[in-house]
Amino acid sequence: MADEVQNAAGAPEAATETTGAPQRRGRGGRDGGRDGGRGRRDDRRSRDRDEDGGEELIEKLVHINRVSKTVKGGKRFGFAALVVVGDGKGRAGFGHGKAREVPEAISKATAAAKKAMIRVPLRDGRTLHHDGRGHFGAGKVTLRSAPAGTGIIAGGPMRAVFESLGVADVVTKSVGTSNPYNMIRATFEALGEQTSPKSVAQRRGKKVSDLIKRGGASDRAAEAEAAAVTE
Repeated sequence: MADEVQNAAGAPEAATETTGAPQRRGRGGRDGGRDGGRGRRDDRRSRDRDEDGGEELIEKLVHINRVSKTVKGGKRFGFAALVVVGDGKGRAGFGHGKAREVPEAISKATAAAKKAMIRVPLRDGRTLHHDGRGHFGAGKVTLRSAPAGTGIIAGGPMRAVFESLGVADVVTKSVGTSNPYNMIRATFEALGEQTSPKSVAQRRGKKVSDLIKRGGASDRAAEAEAAAVTE
């Protein structure tokens, strides 16, 4: 009888332990799934940053715009971010992102900017090869190469582009609008038309020194300048 009582008393305890364990596993599985999911997404983002940007990138936040939508019960606020990204060595891009929170909008804009980067040939790694003009909407910009020591003479949105691009000497002028979106797009249109003496010489089947001679330089000066051209 004592054994039967003990077994009967022990059975419910064992049942309680066995039934309790799956409940704890179930709660742990659900919580772990949420946490694990966030962890995997964060790791994936970090891997993308490492793969896309094995080199250090310069990120410039140009503009943040807050918008609101009136709905039943109040207002919903959102944010739009404009970001310029560059490697400081002749590559740059810009992106636009929208979200309910500022950090998320900036991260979206940064990701878009990294995907839209373009390469711009630079003379001596510090300035543009030639002057250029860009136009987008009501924005018109003029870019001019400058001698060493001039610095970046440009407005806010355009300055962010040249700093991330790696240009040290440039003179710019913007007319028509102060809208940062139009200014950035017009600037990138002008930068996209930049060409280097090496690319022009290859396209025309000539030597770089031949092109420089046509500018009035002597043979020796043309050869020296052609040797200094890297891109």
